[in-house]
Amino acid sequence: MNVHPVTTKKDLAAFLDLPYQFYKNDPVWVPPLRDEQRGQFDPKRNPLLDHCEWQLFLLEDKGKYIGRIAAFIDNLAVDFWKERIGLFGYYECIPDPEAGRLLLDAARTWLRSRACTSMRGPWSFVSQEWGSVVEGFTPSPVVMAPYNPPYYNDHYAAFGLEKVKDLLCWYISAAEGYKIPERILRLTEAVQKRYKVRVRQLDMKRYDEEVKIIIELSNASILSNWGYSPVTEAEVQAMARDMKPVIQPKGVLFAEDADGRPIGFAITLPDVNTLLKGLNGHLFPFGFIKLLTGIPKLRRYRMFALGVIPEYQGKAVDSLIYRAMNESLYAPDTWMEINYVLEDNWPMINAIKKLGCVPLRRYRVYEMGI
Repeated sequence: MNVHPVTTKKDLAAFLDLPYQFYKNDPVWVPPLRDEQRGQFDPKRNPLLDHCEWQLFLLEDKGKYIGRIAAFIDNLAVDFWKERIGLFGYYECIPDPEAGRLLLDAARTWLRSRACTSMRGPWSFVSQEWGSVVEGFTPSPVVMAPYNPPYYNDHYAAFGLEKVKDLLCWYISAAEGYKIPERILRLTEAVQKRYKVRVRQLDMKRYDEEVKIIIELSNASILSNWGYSPVTEAEVQAMARDMKPVIQPKGVLFAEDADGRPIGFAITLPDVNTLLKGLNGHLFPFGFIKLLTGIPKLRRYRMFALGVIPEYQGKAVDSLIYRAMNESLYAPDTWMEINYVLEDNWPMINAIKKLGCVPLRRYRVYEMGI
């Protein structure tokens, strides 16, 4: 077995194609659009790469590719964290511990050569697409969520990586009879009256302006969250561009105070992964039509983000926004995954439990000194 860096277009094509070969017979995996995957590694399309150093690796055995990994340093994040933490991600490997060791060692060696003091992952070039599934391997992952077989966690542990943080997910299902508990309805009505909070939907006619409000609220509400790092204006524009075709206005809500000042927000994305199955990552010739006609009909969602500015935290405004989202998206077959919440974000976890959501999935981020 031999690990070598990705240096040519042919290498990159093999790196990108590997998951489609690994999981082609896996009924749970959802093949992402191949063009979107290519875009993640294209500096012209992914502005996050503007502040990253990165290297991709392939593992080859007897002329066949059997694994891959990315090692990278997000210099903007390093400056913000004030720690030289290197990252690894895009890990795929056959069920062979030695193969896993070779890949992880290649990433560690590369990061160590650039003066990193620790290695953290799995991490990706996509916002909040972190972690390895350790619980809840089914159902299929929702949009922009990782997927992996269980044995990857054995590879990480055998290499010496240890848990640094778990990310938790819950779900609700109208078909299973989900309803917001009566006490939460009473609480949120009281909160709305007391603080004169108004909740409204995204205005697509002011889309660019609305995106700026979301970024401002996000920065204010999650600045101290583990794993957070600033995003650039170019990244904001890229995210806004990529999300615009799939966003449903009823799934993006803003909470405003009595003066009309935004104080909180939530983003819930239609789970387009439901539509991507069977396309093998190809948008054409028929995938585009399937997405175009299918997105408005989707009743499966991922709650991607929810934030409240510090001034209103601890006042059940988050529960009020959640209730408004549930009412906005409700249909007899609505299903929503709340993905994800940091394992030690107790205010959010307690609120989710009180709302009657059902535990579904757990992701783990690993780290080791190098």
